[in-house]
Amino acid sequence: MKFLLDAGSRVPIYEQLVRQVREGVARGDLQDDERLPSVRSLARELVINPNTILRAFNELERDGLLISRHGLGYFVASKPSDLTKTARRKRLLETLDSWLTEAVHFGFSSDEVQEMVRQRVVGFKWSAFSKTKETPLEVSA
Repeated sequence: MKFLLDAGSRVPIYEQLVRQVREGVARGDLQDDERLPSVRSLARELVINPNTILRAFNELERDGLLISRHGLGYFVASKPSDLTKTARRKRLLETLDSWLTEAVHFGFSSDEVQEMVRQRVVGFKWSAFSKTKETPLEVSA
């Protein structure tokens, strides 16, 4: 996976890395047990401080998305997060509320937002973490 950073963004570099790894896993670009580049090599490639990468990888490990193997590096976790379903649902709803707030401020209608979600949902690897392969979209108004 190729990481792309935007130094001019308001989003901190470590958070850009976190988002890219999360999306890579969700889209299936990063597979279970796949090894990520070493902190040092990635720091050299991206020309950033290794502590920035370590911060991102540690956050992803705390969230259960990555696992570290002593002397081997960081790998994509082969199982969903250890967080309870209730905790995962709460975190997702918080993120969704934030996203919907942005959509409202950008002037999108409910129908436009639902259509955007329908279009984007097909690009993600749902079966890896869910029990069913279907992705019903039920949005109550």
